[in-house]
Amino acid sequence: MPKFAWLASHESYQPEVLIDQVIAADRAGFDCITASDHFHPWVDDQSAAGFVWTWLGAAAMRAERMTFVTSVTCPLFHYHPALVAQAAATVSRLAKGGFVLGVGTGENINEGPFGYEFPGYGERIRRMKEALEIIQRLLRGEKLDYEGTYYQVRKAKLYSPPIGGVPVWMAAGGEQSAAFAGRNCVGLITSVKDPAETVAKIIKPFLAERTGPSSVMATRWLVLAASDDEAWEALGSMRGLRAPGRSEAIDPMVLRKAADEMDPKEILSKYSIVSGPEEIIEAYRPLVTEIDADIISIQVASTDPHRAIDMIGREVLPELRRSY
Repeated sequence: MPKFAWLASHESYQPEVLIDQVIAADRAGFDCITASDHFHPWVDDQSAAGFVWTWLGAAAMRAERMTFVTSVTCPLFHYHPALVAQAAATVSRLAKGGFVLGVGTGENINEGPFGYEFPGYGERIRRMKEALEIIQRLLRGEKLDYEGTYYQVRKAKLYSPPIGGVPVWMAAGGEQSAAFAGRNCVGLITSVKDPAETVAKIIKPFLAERTGPSSVMATRWLVLAASDDEAWEALGSMRGLRAPGRSEAIDPMVLRKAADEMDPKEILSKYSIVSGPEEIIEAYRPLVTEIDADIISIQVASTDPHRAIDMIGREVLPELRRSY
């Protein structure tokens, strides 16, 4: 039976507001909380960017039965991998329902503000190889000396070690990253548009490289709205995500201006817009029946997230569980 997660979108809501969403999701019957990790959001006018690691500790103490997942954190630049291991271990001690460390190779909007030159994929995946070795060895309890091309540690050890272990899952949007994740992580995080294509190009390459247990978290973005005007309002904090120049930008103001120069219908066309529970069920059912994901992250933008959480808990999650 898959677990169902609610996304705590740190680009969209202030941290105290997201704590209220966690409490609502817990009451509504969600099993997990996925949390994004951003230094900068996608626009500068309707946005937020709380520090996810502080927030995770607070949230874990308010919803003790739930599993928490970073979706995702980048351990390559403004975080040293050893610091990520320490943060993950601490959250695992506070999250009674468990903690999954989800990692990814990053985005310039979160690394560029610190003065880093954001490199191409080749360097980032080489950095990830080193970072994962450091993180996983520290989480296993080693006192570690490590001399890599990008990272070094000296007699590093976690003196508040994780309780029950911290599985490390990696986000992948292509075959190369999926295969890398299979060789280096126990789990995969992937965003699904076409389920058959995701299985063929992401999940199969990941599983082909696995020699032990494996897990998959599948995500999908929806916009819950009765009209285009309502959908545009719901996407206010995320509209820069689909703006040109996203990969190079470090200033959310630039993406906000680019998005607002576009026809809103063009941005809306890049999302699946649904109006009620039946359409949400149909959108997520393939993640249960075709993807066979271990965690399904419900990522629904709306003008009233508490109403959405309650409706999904009452009308969507029971039906999706029956589909398994």
